[in-house]
Amino acid sequence: MNASSVLFDSSDSWLDHTLANASESPAPTMQRLPDGTTITRPLVGVLEVTPAATHQNPNGEALIVSVGVHGNETAPIEVLDGLVNEILADDWPVACPLLLVMGNPPAMVAGERFIDVNMNRLFSGAHGRDEYRGLPEATRASQIESLCREFAHRHAALALNHYDLHTAIRPSHREKFALYPFVEGRQVPERQCDFLLEADVETLLLQHKAGTTFSSFTSSELGAESFTIELGKVRPFGQNDLARFAGIRDSLRRRFRGDPPPASAADRRSLSVFEVVHEILNTGEGFRFFIPDDVANFTEYAPGTLIWEDGSRNYRVGAVPEAIVFPNREVPIGQRVGLMIREQGVR
Repeated sequence: MNASSVLFDSSDSWLDHTLANASESPAPTMQRLPDGTTITRPLVGVLEVTPAATHQNPNGEALIVSVGVHGNETAPIEVLDGLVNEILADDWPVACPLLLVMGNPPAMVAGERFIDVNMNRLFSGAHGRDEYRGLPEATRASQIESLCREFAHRHAALALNHYDLHTAIRPSHREKFALYPFVEGRQVPERQCDFLLEADVETLLLQHKAGTTFSSFTSSELGAESFTIELGKVRPFGQNDLARFAGIRDSLRRRFRGDPPPASAADRRSLSVFEVVHEILNTGEGFRFFIPDDVANFTEYAPGTLIWEDGSRNYRVGAVPEAIVFPNREVPIGQRVGLMIREQGVR
C-alpha cells in the first residue's frame, strides 16, 4: 500500500482529500516512507513530516508552511500540494521537520476568501473573542495554533521559520511582496532576505505593530522568523499558471531538502523595503475614504493628498510620497481599511 492511499484514503492527493473532507473529521493517521520519514495527518488539511533519524538537517531548521488561510487563494495551495506529491513519490529526501497547513478547507471548497469571518484575523487568541465564539473558522484557528505550539515545542532546538503564502484579489504594482510581522527589537536576518529574493519576492513591508494574523502569531508567540508572502493574483483551482510561482516552489523545495542557497545568492538583486507610516481604521459614522475601490496595491500618492476623514479628523500624505496597500472600505467599524507605507531603502 502506498503512502498516499494510507494518508488520503481513496483520494489521489492531499489537496483532493482535503477538499473531499473539508467539513469532516477523519481520524488522524500516519505513514512511514521507505527511507524512514514519517508523515502524520493530525487534522484534515494538515501534514507533519518528520525526517528519518539518519537524515542530516544541515540548515538546522524546522519549517511551517501555510496556504489557503483564504480559501480562494489557490496557486500556493497547488504549489504546496505538488511538493507533497514529490515527497510521497520519494523524488528527494526531506531534511528538516515540516508542518504543512491548508488553513480553511470549507472556504477552499466554496472558492471564497472565507465563510463567516476572515481567518487571518483570528490568531494570537483572537478566535476566543465573544463575536467569534462557535464559528468554524475560529475553531480551526484555535486548532492550528495548538498544532503549531506542539510542533515548535518538539523542535525547540531548531530555528523555527514560517511562511504563510497568499495571492491577492486586487492588482499590485509589485506583484510579489512579503510582510514581516512586528516584534520589538527584531531585525530581518540577511538570510531571510536572500530567501525572499530566491523566491522572486523583491519587496518587503515591515509591519508597525503586532497583529492577529497567522504569521504574527508564530512570530510573536513562538519566536519564529515569519513572513506573510503575497505571490500574485487570485484565480480558481486549475486556472493558475504555476510557472509564475516557480520561484517559491523551487526555493521551498531546496529548504525542504536541506540544500545550501544557490551560488547566485552572492550576486543577488536588491530587496526594496517599505515601512508602515499610518494605519487607516474605519472610525464609524462620518468616515469617508478617498481611495478608489479598484486602486492597485503600492499606488503612490503625492504629499498633501487627502486619504480619509471623518467629522473631526483626517489624514493627508506627509512631506514625501506614500503608497497604499490593502485598501478595503468594506470592513466593520474599528477594522483596518488600509495601510499607508513609505519606501525605507533597499537591502
